[in-house]
Amino acid sequence: MGQLRNFVTPLHQMSKRDYLARMVDEKVACMNVAKQYGADYWDGDRRYGYGGYKFMPGRWKPVAEALIRTYGLRPGSRVLDVGCGKGYLLHEMLLLEPKLLVRGFDVSAHGIDCATDLVRPHIFLHQAQAPYPFANQEFDLVISLGTLHNLKLPDLALALGEIERTGRQGYVMLESYRNDLELFNLQCWALTCESFLGHQEWVWLYQHFGYSGDYEFIYFD
Repeated sequence: MGQLRNFVTPLHQMSKRDYLARMVDEKVACMNVAKQYGADYWDGDRRYGYGGYKFMPGRWKPVAEALIRTYGLRPGSRVLDVGCGKGYLLHEMLLLEPKLLVRGFDVSAHGIDCATDLVRPHIFLHQAQAPYPFANQEFDLVISLGTLHNLKLPDLALALGEIERTGRQGYVMLESYRNDLELFNLQCWALTCESFLGHQEWVWLYQHFGYSGDYEFIYFD
């Protein structure tokens, strides 16, 4: 089993959230829209998701730097991003190390269409739980940020198996909770989450499904 990391948490904690307002705003209807992962989810009203997920130069740079440094990435290293969204993290990684060989995929056609010119040629439409079109251990690092909690357990097992199969190293980040307040806030806020699990349950699942890479949790406190 890998290590608990702290790459994304500082970025996550910069945002303020009104949990109760989202819960009482026709949340089931908003969830149904969000789970289509279309324009409304990314760039529509905040009640459906991000409320406008635009490229902000440097926003993901600290995370990109941490990944490159921690996993010893260098020119020619291969990186796969599972659930890459608009590919902004891969963009920042390429700015730092232009000779990385990056690939990414996402379930959202809108997200891929909105990727930057630098990244768009390297990403494609695909599901996290479907077999990846890559060889065993093809990548030096496979990452997945904010995606796996959107899968139900049978699909989660498949996704973790593919991450483990295709990567020499792994890092996954997802939403979790440590106490009842954080669980309540997560249930209020999450629009696409399918697996509401505590951090200790996630670690158990990683071990149960044979995932040996690193991991991180973000909390809604």
